[in-house]
Amino acid sequence: MSAAFTGANGEMGIEFYRGFMAYFDHVNANGGVHGRTIRVVPANDGYNPAPCFQNTLQFIKDDVFALFSYVGTPTTNHILPLLQRFVDDDVFLLFPLTGAQPHRTPPFGQFVYNLRASYFDETAGLVDNLVSVGRKRIAVFYQNDAYGRTGWDGVRRALRRHGLNIVSEAAYKRGESFSHDFSWEARLLMEKDPDAIICIGTYASQGALIRDLRDLGETIPVAGLSFANSDKMLELLHEAGRKNGRDYTSKLINSQVVPCYEDTSLPGVRLYRSLMDNYKGWSGDDDQYVPRRFSYVSFEGYLNGVVLVEMLRRMGDNPTPARIPEVIESISNFDLGIGYPVDFSKGRQGLDTVFYTTVIDGVFRPITDWTRWRK
Repeated sequence: MSAAFTGANGEMGIEFYRGFMAYFDHVNANGGVHGRTIRVVPANDGYNPAPCFQNTLQFIKDDVFALFSYVGTPTTNHILPLLQRFVDDDVFLLFPLTGAQPHRTPPFGQFVYNLRASYFDETAGLVDNLVSVGRKRIAVFYQNDAYGRTGWDGVRRALRRHGLNIVSEAAYKRGESFSHDFSWEARLLMEKDPDAIICIGTYASQGALIRDLRDLGETIPVAGLSFANSDKMLELLHEAGRKNGRDYTSKLINSQVVPCYEDTSLPGVRLYRSLMDNYKGWSGDDDQYVPRRFSYVSFEGYLNGVVLVEMLRRMGDNPTPARIPEVIESISNFDLGIGYPVDFSKGRQGLDTVFYTTVIDGVFRPITDWTRWRK
């Protein structure tokens, strides 16, 4: 696993890792899979493409079973040519935390299996729901790299289906912190009087834009994607609100690729919460980092772990990398305990459901009625 474990996006890697390791430790403690235990080797790339490339080369040299749960579009995209280069070595990337298109389409899609819905799925749903309540003038704030441009393109495509265009846009450089001043970008976005803003960014950048918009007196809805790590973003906004005497958490929307981890009616959520409460594992290289009890990111990691274990279980006594395509593609109508079955029999994306959340009582909870957002 190559991911950011430090820096502006470090929490993503840490919590993703903690989610699947809580499940793997549970499986290993109960005899493993056909008597074998699972070990994950994490390597920090700081959310930068070059270190991710070097980490991946080392993994291939070390003859790992598979590449698993990478985090981020710019990093993951950068290693796709390596998968093609080492095609004879049966190197596959399983379930990265990114919804970008390059690893879902030729020529690289054949080497990657995605569990989560795509950014095109997320942006299409946000646009469709906003337009349905009369919010047709949509602006886009995006990270100026492969991740941001994929999301920007998803919004553009979705709007075109409604005969609409992006009304204004602003980009920012990858790696900006929450302390960055985005007031100039906020003013630029508002020049064309949008009804809503869709962000394709990280928790720090999206949170900072929301703060600066509200400080300018702008109250329109701001929506973001799953990669924004809404739990961390909300924490930053709560802290800034207490400091500045403002509420920065109203009229926020975030799409998610997993159900709400508070929905204990779902058996998958109940097991996830039980395992996370008992997991005392790694929390990164930062001694000051306080792991989250639950989060959308660690819940997605947990689901990755469940599917990986199912793949290994189906391999029986002969687990080999060469069998990964055959075995994963046999997974159809597999119950994760979240109300939506995984199906790899028709393609290399197991789930396509998108969930929509807003802040209620200080946390992101499911949106049950979009009419509250009617213009």
